[in-house]
Amino acid sequence: MVKGLEDLSAKLYNRLTHSKVSPVPSHSHTLLQNPVSTVDADSPIFSPNSFYGRVRHFAAITDPRLVFTPNRELFKAKALLDSVRQGNEVQASPSELRRAKVLYGSAFHPDSGELQNVMGRMCFNVYGSTLMCGGMMVFYRSTAGVFFWQWANQSFNALVNYTNRNAKSPLTKKDLITAYTSAVSGALGVAFGLKWFCAWKKLGVMWQRLVPITAVCVANFINIPLMRQNELKYGMSVSDADGNEVGKSKTAAFKAISQVAFSRNLIVIPSMVLTPLIVDATAVRWKWFAKNLKVLNLPVQLGLIFVLFGAMVPVGCGLFPQKSSIKVDSLKRFEPETYEELKALGLERVYFNKGL
Repeated sequence: MVKGLEDLSAKLYNRLTHSKVSPVPSHSHTLLQNPVSTVDADSPIFSPNSFYGRVRHFAAITDPRLVFTPNRELFKAKALLDSVRQGNEVQASPSELRRAKVLYGSAFHPDSGELQNVMGRMCFNVYGSTLMCGGMMVFYRSTAGVFFWQWANQSFNALVNYTNRNAKSPLTKKDLITAYTSAVSGALGVAFGLKWFCAWKKLGVMWQRLVPITAVCVANFINIPLMRQNELKYGMSVSDADGNEVGKSKTAAFKAISQVAFSRNLIVIPSMVLTPLIVDATAVRWKWFAKNLKVLNLPVQLGLIFVLFGAMVPVGCGLFPQKSSIKVDSLKRFEPETYEELKALGLERVYFNKGL
């Protein structure tokens, strides 16, 4: 099963990068083409100025096969990039430097440089979300199933959100507990409320299948803002075009969090909406599939979710530029003091890391 999922991931990755790669990431030294820079350790591999470039970038660092990269190889890549940042001469080819960037981007936090929890990394997200979405979609009729899988999904989402948090805005244990319990409560409230409504109105199976995705989307709009609540309270760091921090902005935080929440929902919607439609259409088209649906339902749904979710992760992550920006003039109404401070520096636009 795992081998099959790896093969599907390899095919998807090949389509996005138009390059030949081996099935094991530790040997794929030629997996990237058309680099933007091979000297700057922090420059993106593909151009961040185009949607296609951002998709290719995230297709590289969210490649599910990277989960299996040994820690020693990850730290070796980090050491290589640290040496480049310090201005040292390194014995590495351009392809090795590009691969080091991919490994670093897949496993280390961009702010703190710390090694991330494996299950919280975006390259693991396809595996975890496939299991969670599959459970929510297969057991949507059972009350116990709805409760367990909504709770499990929000627990997993909380881990992902915490792992990819803005390290410059630390959260207290109270903040984390509030974000987690609020997201779980919101997801369960929506799930059970819609489940009851569908039963009361005697709505069809297709409407009932929309309950899980609705609960997930609502919970994302609860979980992500609460997990990053300090940025909304005190503002997130903004910098000039050269990367020098020039202040904090709540407006920038609102924009960043809105983009992340929208992107997360965009990633999950196709897999949870299209999968049941494809399964139903297949059952109508082929009788043998309909006869064996009880046996085939779970593996087929998991396979479809894996492919669709895997395809949407780089699309969702690359929808908005990672280094987002905002006009200083737009701060005048809501943050007049910040506006005056930035205007005094002669800035027309400030930049910030929107997060994932």
